[in-house]
Amino acid sequence: MAEQKTHEQIFVITALKAWEQWQGRATKFFDSLSDEQMLQEIARGKNRPIYLLGHLIAVNDAMIPQLRLGEASYAGLWDTFVTKADRAVTDLPPISELRENWKKLNAHLDAQFKLLSPIQWLERHSTVSDDDFAREQHRNRLAILLSRTSHLSYHLGQLMLLNK
Repeated sequence: MAEQKTHEQIFVITALKAWEQWQGRATKFFDSLSDEQMLQEIARGKNRPIYLLGHLIAVNDAMIPQLRLGEASYAGLWDTFVTKADRAVTDLPPISELRENWKKLNAHLDAQFKLLSPIQWLERHSTVSDDDFAREQHRNRLAILLSRTSHLSYHLGQLMLLNK
């Protein structure tokens, strides 16, 4: 007979499965693109896949300190892929480097996420004070994961418009 799970365990398992599913879809999509396709506009005047890959690396990497799991590894990408718009920086990292960073980051996040218990997922994230968290307990680590999962699915939807 299967072990009975708590509500907290079920919520966390559900959120992590959604995260893993969207990460897998994004990885599969980026892997399906040639380097040439990574440089094509998704639609006229819109972002390119290379920009969105760098953007997702920067934003997902920023979760590490926000979840109080350590320091970001790719903080140097923030300015290029979040602060600035696509094509505002002409000296982008090589596509092969971004692809490798994406895979390393996902493996690191997966390992870190598995270390957190369901109760730890419901603890405050780093950008909320103890006092504010006492009043607004929904501002927790799990909320960050849900937000980033939504963010990832949004950009993957954009990428689907790419005319491969």
